[in-house]
Amino acid sequence: MTFKYGIDHLDLDTVNGIADASIKAELSTEAIEKINISRQRVEKMAASDEAVYGINTGFGPLCDTQITPEETALLQKNLLITHAVGVGEPIAKHNSKLMLVTKVHALSQGFSGIRLETVERMLKFIELDIIPVVPEQGSVGASGDLAPLSHLFLPLLGEGEFWVGDDIKPAAEVLKAHNLEPMELLAKEGLALINGTQFILSHAITGLTKMRYLLDLADLTGAMSIEGMQASESPFREELHATRPFPGNLEVAKRMRIFFKDSENMASHTDCDRVQDPYSLRCIPQVHGASRNAYNHLLEMTELEMNSVTDNPIVISAEEAISGGSFHGQPLAMVLDYASIAAAELGNISDRRCYLLLEGLHGLPRLLTVAGGLNSGMMIPQYATAALVTENKSLCFPPSADSVPTSMGQEDHVSMGSISSRKLNQILGNVEKIFAIELMYAAQAIDFRRPNKCSDIIEENFAIIREKVAKLEEDRLLKPDIDAIITMVKSQAFNVSAH
Repeated sequence: MTFKYGIDHLDLDTVNGIADASIKAELSTEAIEKINISRQRVEKMAASDEAVYGINTGFGPLCDTQITPEETALLQKNLLITHAVGVGEPIAKHNSKLMLVTKVHALSQGFSGIRLETVERMLKFIELDIIPVVPEQGSVGASGDLAPLSHLFLPLLGEGEFWVGDDIKPAAEVLKAHNLEPMELLAKEGLALINGTQFILSHAITGLTKMRYLLDLADLTGAMSIEGMQASESPFREELHATRPFPGNLEVAKRMRIFFKDSENMASHTDCDRVQDPYSLRCIPQVHGASRNAYNHLLEMTELEMNSVTDNPIVISAEEAISGGSFHGQPLAMVLDYASIAAAELGNISDRRCYLLLEGLHGLPRLLTVAGGLNSGMMIPQYATAALVTENKSLCFPPSADSVPTSMGQEDHVSMGSISSRKLNQILGNVEKIFAIELMYAAQAIDFRRPNKCSDIIEENFAIIREKVAKLEEDRLLKPDIDAIITMVKSQAFNVSAH
């Protein structure tokens, strides 16, 4: 498969495939023609006496200052240099690469007026795997991600830094090593490069990729806890969920039924006298399902954004370039905040299941140890889950609800979407750790149900845990066990499919 920039449709798997080099991507003849036509239109406007924002004028509050053709190149250079004021640690190299990939796709649609050679230089960076270094902080997500995108494209000018492998090196040094000369940007190019939502977008892609697996793992983890608690299967019955058919609920309930299929352990307590289970067990379809609904909303908005043009002005014809707000991050910022709440809720309900498993109910020993008193058993890891869920709650404040005016009031309402996107990934990182602790608890509880066997898929995942983490017989240092399962979660070692 070869993806055609500016022509084909990007989705989550394709954009990740291009970024990790498992999918080839190139400019088609059609895309090249669109880029060249758009560039010709810009050159005509740049030479005109009529003021056209961003093409022959200054930027932001200087939009009423016309620029001569002789000043154009210096203006574009100054634009990148003055806007490259990001602070903080670099974002992950993979995220910078996603920014490049999605920016190339947007520019290749033929509405940005950028030169073909500029796009080809960006593709050369991707091909050589020399990826610009981008600081994590400094974007308000309004005129796009101005600071991050300026850092992303400083290396075109021989400024800034590149990732080379895992090392960071000066851009001028790396360009020289590859026999590449610094470029001079012409009319409209600087604005086309730094206006856009690619920083927000790259973090949304990363978050969605992680959240997709964690949603599936949430169901598996919950199912293992239910096996350990010997809770009821009734809340997952198909006829129940048909009466309130939210898509996420239906999917989760179906997955839970598959996880319990042919479980000897679940069948062993069919006639027990328990009437109903606590919400963290009984309401898994409603809670996990609601998080799936939020994920689906973010996925829809993100894939739409991947295939959109988000710079400014937009060159729509030979005569007209419209200055609008296509760079504004609000459409993603709001759904990223929604997804952050959804991710945090996965951790909240997991923590409650951890607590339940420690209470010594329904045949399980208190603190999941038979040697209580002298031994604390698994009491303390739940302190960590309590701390993590509280940290996540503090991260759920919606940055998109805030706005601080910038650019002398010209940019008087901003999205703060870059913060929303980063916070989603922070929350998901905490959820990985919470799930690791629940999985450790669930495996311990299942050991107390032996010789009963669970379903094949539960037994498979139980064995994955036991390869690295032994049953707790008496107190030992648990941090290595927790860290081992966190590594399994991060590497997606668990079989979360339900077919």
